[in-house]
Amino acid sequence: PMSPQLADSEFSPVFRLLTIFAYGTYADYLAEAANLPPLTEAQKNKLRHLSVVTLAAKIKCIPYSVLLEQLQLKNVRQLEDLVIEAVYADVLRGSLDQRNQRLEVDYSIGRDIRREELSTITRTLQEWCQGCEVVLSGIEEQVSRANQHKEQQLALKQQIESEVANLKKTIKVTTAAAAAATSQDPEQHLTELREPAPGTNQRQASKKTSKAKGLRGSAKIWSKSN
Repeated sequence: PMSPQLADSEFSPVFRLLTIFAYGTYADYLAEAANLPPLTEAQKNKLRHLSVVTLAAKIKCIPYSVLLEQLQLKNVRQLEDLVIEAVYADVLRGSLDQRNQRLEVDYSIGRDIRREELSTITRTLQEWCQGCEVVLSGIEEQVSRANQHKEQQLALKQQIESEVANLKKTIKVTTAAAAAATSQDPEQHLTELREPAPGTNQRQASKKTSKAKGLRGSAKIWSKSN
């Protein structure tokens, strides 16, 4: 930091010039040029570069007309050469839109900060932190909802799997019971098909025997009558 004592000393013009290079613009220098040390062309261009940085902090698309006025350049060719020089010096990054006559800034270096600007910067940072907290709270709420939905889906999946498992057990038991009720020894089954039930066989045998005896008796009667 620069010593405040220089402002009231014989070196005050130099101090003011340093202040302009730290915080000011080329327009600020021109306004006080009569009371300030003269600048070389390299120093003027350096201050012009810093002036573009100051503009870029406020406007991302700077019209050529504004740049020509603030930098006190004669034509667009000088302006474009100055911007290209600043890009090569890594003072800023961007592109020259010749069709729309403007400088589109993607990045620029930072300038020094005045003490009186600290309160504004602090307030801006506090607002930014509050915005971050709001965003973070929203993200946490979304995560909570996502986890709750995930738990619900997991519980539903487990319920379905349990119901499917119970259904499989029921089908398995039912199938086994049906198979036990219908399955028999093949040889015994064939025997039952070939041999009627005991009671039925005896009745049918009696009927056949009686019928046969009747037929024989009839035959005897028939032969005697003849």
